[in-house]
Amino acid sequence: MRPPATTAAAGRAGRRTRIPLDPDARFFVAAPLLAGALLAGAAVASGGTLLYASAAVLVLAAGFSAFFFRDPERAPAEGEPSVLSPADGRVTHAAADEAGRIRVSIFLSLFDVHVNRAPVAGAVADLRYRPGAFRAAFRPDAADRNEQNELALAAAEGTVLVRQIVGVLARRIVCRVRPGDRLERGERFGLMRFGSRTDVVLPPGFQLAIGPGDRVRGGETVIARPSAVPERRPTEGRLPDRRSPDRHLPERRSPDRHRAR
Repeated sequence: MRPPATTAAAGRAGRRTRIPLDPDARFFVAAPLLAGALLAGAAVASGGTLLYASAAVLVLAAGFSAFFFRDPERAPAEGEPSVLSPADGRVTHAAADEAGRIRVSIFLSLFDVHVNRAPVAGAVADLRYRPGAFRAAFRPDAADRNEQNELALAAAEGTVLVRQIVGVLARRIVCRVRPGDRLERGERFGLMRFGSRTDVVLPPGFQLAIGPGDRVRGGETVIARPSAVPERRPTEGRLPDRRSPDRHLPERRSPDRHRAR
């Protein structure tokens, strides 16, 4: 298992993509399609039934790959200070911990769109790849034991974490950004292959807009909104004076003094 691909050129190419398929689809669609065409030609020449069947299987595999790597355009709601879902799928966990941080876990089946998108606008402050196991992604302990890639976004509301977590079938994490890159809200930044989980960890100051069992769409469904509590909001574009170090961004500070390190 290789660490996630994180080149700036790939990131820029991914952001420019406007075709309905993710760039990673090229091999998975073209290879079985070409092999199927060759087998079909051989079947026509020889009349072999097995060759016809093999060609049909390969063409179906190419069709499923195109379906899996589909990359539809999404239009996030404008003018609303909200957090978007980073992936398509079903919410398996949505709750706040004792420090007030909210974690939302989204399980992606083979039939969901597997493109990951930024839940908020911000700069990529940190990127950490961690080897691990390949347990079922919907298990509660997958967040601690499974192989994953953690993206830290320095947003106006604080540091937002996005975790790409592998599952039983997902053995490849694709991340097309690196520290220093800027992501807009709902912008594509990576992909999971094949079936996986995506987690979002929000700093204190948000309230959930979804719950376990809900279906969400990446870059479109609102999963959380800023809390109405006045003291958790930045004043005149700056953070409050009481600050505590953030483990991902030493130079950025969290407005909540109770935030765990």
